[in-house]
Amino acid sequence: MRIGFLMDPLESVRFEHDSTFALMLECRRRGYEVRELRQEWLWCEGARPRSRMRSVEVLRGGENFRVLDDLDAPLADLDVLFLRKDPPVDGDYLQATLLVDLERGPLLINHPRGLREANEKLFALRFAQFVPPTIVSREIGRLREFLQRQGGDAVIKPLDGCGGSGVFRLRLGDPNLGSLLETATQGGRVAIMAQAYLPAIEEGDKRIILLDGEPIGAVLRVPPEGELRANLAVGGVPRRASVSAREREICRALAPELRNLGLWFVGIDVIGGFLTEVNVTSPTGLVEIDALSGGSLESQVIDFAVRRSGLQARAVAGM
Repeated sequence: MRIGFLMDPLESVRFEHDSTFALMLECRRRGYEVRELRQEWLWCEGARPRSRMRSVEVLRGGENFRVLDDLDAPLADLDVLFLRKDPPVDGDYLQATLLVDLERGPLLINHPRGLREANEKLFALRFAQFVPPTIVSREIGRLREFLQRQGGDAVIKPLDGCGGSGVFRLRLGDPNLGSLLETATQGGRVAIMAQAYLPAIEEGDKRIILLDGEPIGAVLRVPPEGELRANLAVGGVPRRASVSAREREICRALAPELRNLGLWFVGIDVIGGFLTEVNVTSPTGLVEIDALSGGSLESQVIDFAVRRSGLQARAVAGM
């Protein structure tokens, strides 16, 4: 098996926490060839997308990885390609998904069409019955009105960020309120999302990992003292967690749409029983869930990828 990972540079990875690196380690454990790709390495001649690829040996500790080979090859050389580039989902990102989408060879996790359609903030609004009161707007006056309707307490976030970047709590009476809204919307030029503040965030923000629409693990991320955000990237403390009946209901509601879009490997965020985000670009949390549960979520993900890539190959051969 040749497994590719289109990702941020390996040199920038936080090896002890990174879910992509955990997946790569699992591939190495099985004896698969692991290749690193980057968005800027993609190119295309005719209708055949290609890329510079680094064949790498990954290991835990020491130098963490070494490059075995540096080559240029068609994406069709791969059995599976994990698309794990972190946001922002900008023009370069979208062009990369369009290039990759030309290839019908490897299994793509997640599928480029799903990545284009499922904005991590806006996709949750398709399941409004599970979402807290929410507004998306660039109009500062409209955002202020929403804040008032929520009792003067709300959270704003950019539509294309990750890791808690750009997330602020707004409260009426804060002398910085106008400046925060102007900064977040870039003076009314960029739409943002505002949601009612959920006091349950003090207990934690739960990340639930879904594989083929089914929950396979969860971690409660507790915000550090004096911090609104619970993201592990900004110091959130991981705690062992199970998946509640309400959260399983959310997963069941999402599953058909996730499968339809080829969003096989997803992480959802739930606060106090409310769905706040659906992470499809590079969902994290595998390492923390493994450490708390003693399991191996990455093994389940690779099992699924190998099984499904075999089914896909047989289907193509039979056409």
